[in-house]
Amino acid sequence: MTAQIVFVHGIRTSATMWRSQLAFLDEQGYAHTAVDLPGHGSRMDEDFSLHEALHTIDVAVRAAAEKGPVLLVGHSMGGLLSLTYAGGAQKPPVAGLVAAACTSLPRGAGLAAYRMLFRAVDSLPDRGMWITRRMLAATIPAETRSDFAAGGYALDTQDAALRSLATLDIPTAVRRIEVPLWFVNGQYDQLRVNERLFLRLAPHAELIVVPRTTHLVTAMRPRVFNAVLRLAIASLEAPSAS
Repeated sequence: MTAQIVFVHGIRTSATMWRSQLAFLDEQGYAHTAVDLPGHGSRMDEDFSLHEALHTIDVAVRAAAEKGPVLLVGHSMGGLLSLTYAGGAQKPPVAGLVAAACTSLPRGAGLAAYRMLFRAVDSLPDRGMWITRRMLAATIPAETRSDFAAGGYALDTQDAALRSLATLDIPTAVRRIEVPLWFVNGQYDQLRVNERLFLRLAPHAELIVVPRTTHLVTAMRPRVFNAVLRLAIASLEAPSAS
């Protein structure tokens, strides 16, 4: 059976952030699903809740698992949610996990500072979108630059989502994960602060650091990230993995 890939986006953005990856998988002939979390993308009019976010992942994973081994792929907030889901007390049907740009515990002073930054930017004219556009123009290649904005930005949801993340028990979840696990970080990602802790919690995990990239590793170096997906898929489809 061929691998089925389920993607979970990061905060503020939507399923459209994965367009480069979905195009790559289409070329390779792999089935895929990219979900929109509550309060994001096509579900912008909904309130965000952890229960509904994890339920969204569960529905997509279980539907995909009927067709083949599931590779779950999450970025940033989506990575933290995917780690929480895969490391749940009741093991879900996940065969492997790629967790990108999420090796930071969402709590304490770090989370408070992050929420304060988001609020400050949100208070600017145009809700600070001119800063976002300048940042993307300076860091993201033209071919993927529009992917983050294509589904709209969940500006009204971001603070509630960040606040909710503080209730997750990430260390316990990561410690429980037994399936193949890849942590993928950009070299200059500000959320690498607990990288070593995550590796201690999951000693079987592989860490891949992508040079010359920041938090938006999937869009800054899409070909490199797609190569990671190819590696993960091959690992799941290897005879010893079945």
